Amino acid sequence: MAFTIEEIATALGAKALGAVDVLVTGATEPALAGPSDLALAMSPKFAGGLSDGRAQAAMVWDGADWQAMGLKAAIVAPRPRFAMSGLTAMLDDGRDFATGVHPTAVIDPTATLGDGAFVGPLAVIGAGAKIGANARICAHVTIGANANIGDYATLREGVKIGARVSIGDRFVAQPGAVVGGDGFSFVTPEESNVERARETLGDQGDLTAQSYARIHSLGSVTVGDDVELGANACIDRGTVRDTTIGNGVKFDNLAQIGHNVQIGNDCLICAQVGIAGSSKIGNNVVLGGQTGVSDNVFIGDNAITGGATKVLANVPAGRVMLGYPAMKMDSHIETYKLLRRLPRLFRDVGLLQKAVLKQPEND
Repeated sequence: MAFTIEEIATALGAKALGAVDVLVTGATEPALAGPSDLALAMSPKFAGGLSDGRAQAAMVWDGADWQAMGLKAAIVAPRPRFAMSGLTAMLDDGRDFATGVHPTAVIDPTATLGDGAFVGPLAVIGAGAKIGANARICAHVTIGANANIGDYATLREGVKIGARVSIGDRFVAQPGAVVGGDGFSFVTPEESNVERARETLGDQGDLTAQSYARIHSLGSVTVGDDVELGANACIDRGTVRDTTIGNGVKFDNLAQIGHNVQIGNDCLICAQVGIAGSSKIGNNVVLGGQTGVSDNVFIGDNAITGGATKVLANVPAGRVMLGYPAMKMDSHIETYKLLRRLPRLFRDVGLLQKAVLKQPEND
């Protein structure tokens, strides 16, 4: 599909300059752009690549001298990276989903499909499941009994949705994602070595062999509207109540959400984040990649954690955290600076000790 520069700018609420009738069919980096591509030269850092490409038009920053860059046309957006959201949506031709059901799909007679829903090859939909209008269920997807999938959902290849899971509208799950697996919940007949070590901060007491008994997951998972789940990300069902995910939450690949976790609205959960059971995450929280959240922890609204942060205690609203154990980011950075100075400090102390020892004794 082709768009003029003017059509794109109008759709994005941006400004079109120059030959606004230039047609583009795609967008790419300046050095790779051909005549029909919109070059993404959104800062001087990227604009240098225009001379290596053949772009006629580019998205540029406010105040850029686009004519000096050899362009015929330009789009100027107040916030270029945000404009990319609308631009990529316009240029994404999606996938060729037919309507209806592929002949190899297995759908229980008691399941219901909304108008315009597509079910791909070898998908399985269980008894009593409800699939919303215009939902796209791709190949090898499995949907458990009595699950409810909202309108315009997209479940990519190999997604697994457990029994009784409830998912809102416009849900997107990337390949291999799992919603509604059992929680990781096991218990020993007597107090376990792990429990003792936690209480004593390391002393396990008398070591004895112990076997673990499963605590079954009787709850399920409730997911709001406009949630996106990355590839191979997992959300476990609750023990006796549902694990809950608010509206607008975005999960990256390989995120792990434990049983009974509650996550508010519009959170960003980056790659390889792990949230242990029964923790509660507020609204608009950002958890950087590889953040680990201990069980039964509360993280307040608008909190942010940097990459690889380990949250072992409650985090107040609006706090920016970093490190292991997590602490305020400015405190962590100051501590790290001091840590780097320790070798010099010990060296200086050693020199002072030698100097003191060399002093003659007073008569």
